[in-house]
Amino acid sequence: MILYIDPGTGSMLFTILIGVLGTALYFLRNVFMKLKYVLSGGKTEKAADEKIPYVIFTDHKRYWNVFEPICDEFEKRKTPLVYMTESKDDPIFGKDYRYIEARCIGEGNMAFAKLNVLNAHVVISTTPSLDVFQWKRSKDVDYYIHITHMPNDVTTYRMFGLDYYDAVLVSGVYQVEQIRKLEEMRDLPAKDIEIVGLPYMDEMKARLDKDNSKSENCTLEKTESVKNTSEDKIVLLAPSWGPSGILSKYGERFIDALIDTGYKIIIRPHPQSFTSEKEMLDKLMSKYDDSSRIEWNRDNDNYEVLKKSDILISDFSGVIFDFALVFDKSVIFADTSFDKAPYDAAWLDEDLWTYRVLPKLGMKLTEDSIDDIKSIIDECIENTRYREGRDIARQETWQHIGEGAARAVDFILSH
Repeated sequence: MILYIDPGTGSMLFTILIGVLGTALYFLRNVFMKLKYVLSGGKTEKAADEKIPYVIFTDHKRYWNVFEPICDEFEKRKTPLVYMTESKDDPIFGKDYRYIEARCIGEGNMAFAKLNVLNAHVVISTTPSLDVFQWKRSKDVDYYIHITHMPNDVTTYRMFGLDYYDAVLVSGVYQVEQIRKLEEMRDLPAKDIEIVGLPYMDEMKARLDKDNSKSENCTLEKTESVKNTSEDKIVLLAPSWGPSGILSKYGERFIDALIDTGYKIIIRPHPQSFTSEKEMLDKLMSKYDDSSRIEWNRDNDNYEVLKKSDILISDFSGVIFDFALVFDKSVIFADTSFDKAPYDAAWLDEDLWTYRVLPKLGMKLTEDSIDDIKSIIDECIENTRYREGRDIARQETWQHIGEGAARAVDFILSH
């Protein structure tokens, strides 16, 4: 007889198993430390078990853009910080910090096993679902802080994504309101919430301002000579991942329509697609491998590809706001019928802020209008009516421009 365990039950059992193992590891560690203390006559060194004041944990190198400004601020203030990452090739290992220690703690369950018995005062992370799945709150961590990694709805995390953090650093008032509503509905204690802005977007803007100041030294004639002509337009397709994403929903038909425009097409899949949608993505990359028509972009840093593109096509990905609010360019957003069911958004009887603001930033693409994509691209690039919408969005989701890292570290050091 073959026993069947449904996915939900399997996930629950796996979570219980991880919790039991974490507890056992914690118990054995304490026994070992006590035994070591006794055998040494009560004079054993405690350095290995001392509480780390501040820890950043990241589950992937792609979040380095979020944490680099914060690390730089810690370094500037000469304040020690331990940076724990699951990526062996995380960009932090190329940095020459004096006050920041970088550690690769393994991937997946190996990393969580260490985090679950971590001895630290404050832990800062972009990773949701603390104390929901494998990552459990350590008994020896005093305070967990979540920092958002994109300027949109905090309710687009998987269900209960932020419930068990002690604090959340956000960029806009509407995010505070979303968190408070969920706390009330779930009878949760009120978290500390601080509007700090967006450190990574601040850095991107500073980088762009520096590049633009260099270009101002060029003559108007030279500047105009390097501006993209209509034949040289660059279209960036940067969707999110999952069944509601553009590549999953429209796939080959949409790519063919983009190629038919005659413009240069760059496709930048979401990093998670290479893991969760590998079969679909491998098929597309194999079919569209002509570099003269399609460029597949996997740069860890998206600055250059955003800067050189004339227009962005996406769905509900946060990159829309990087492109529109930092680079001040219009976007095309696809109608992918986002399913709120697995997300915290399903608990709230209101439209996502993202979908309320998108029409102010660019044009909507439906399945019926895919074949007319060229005219939509041209209209969106040339039309100036979206500038006011971008100003409104900045006010709502990017407060304290230029101050994000300093405000975030101020909050962290105050706890």
